Amino acid sequence: MKEHTVGKPLIGVSTYLESRASWGVWELPAALLPAVYPRLVQAAGGLAAMLPPDDPSHAASVVGRLDGLVVAGGPDVEPERYGAEREPRTGPPARERDAWELALIRAALDSDMPLLGICRGMQLLNVALGGTLVQHIDGHTEDVGVFGSHPVTPVAGTRYAAVVPEKMCVPTYHHQAVDRLGEGLRTSAHATDGTVEAVELPGDRFVLGVQWHPEMGEDVRVMAALVRAASGGRVRAPGPRASA
Repeated sequence: MKEHTVGKPLIGVSTYLESRASWGVWELPAALLPAVYPRLVQAAGGLAAMLPPDDPSHAASVVGRLDGLVVAGGPDVEPERYGAEREPRTGPPARERDAWELALIRAALDSDMPLLGICRGMQLLNVALGGTLVQHIDGHTEDVGVFGSHPVTPVAGTRYAAVVPEKMCVPTYHHQAVDRLGEGLRTSAHATDGTVEAVELPGDRFVLGVQWHPEMGEDVRVMAALVRAASGGRVRAPGPRASA
């Protein structure tokens, strides 16, 4: 882990890459991120920096300038990344994001960078460590474009359970999930139907993935734990924010 400087930790957040987005009079290709992500980082005491897809060879250099990394939600991971054939309900590939974010994850792991994967980010963490994914499950999305909610139960003795010790309802929007765990990962929370809802690497370094979307809720504890790890423990845990 890099030596921390005085001040708020700098948290990099990966972004979408869209062929067309509109704002004002413009309609252009865009690297973008829902504002709830940087707002959650800020509410947790960090500074947010957007990390649009780039040449994977630059990932280690980028990670070296950060204090922590968030791999955001987004499209399905390409099944070829974990040696599977594409199923009919799997979405179109986002190859630039896959390559860039896998490189970021590997650079973060190599440097003991505090890392949080959110939804797709958790799935990519699992894939980066040799795991596989279930390409479709039902019941974890309310409707197209509508977040659902379901309870998540922590696994006693895990890092996640130390951060969020109680069973709680979380904002959820996904149709894919962890199948075979990647090397070294352990399950740290699960849904009522048995779906893996959080994974982590045991030990002192902060590596956590959550299947839900904390940026869409009011509980900042997961992000605050990342920010504390990225700051060497200098940042106090904030209370819940008023809204997302």
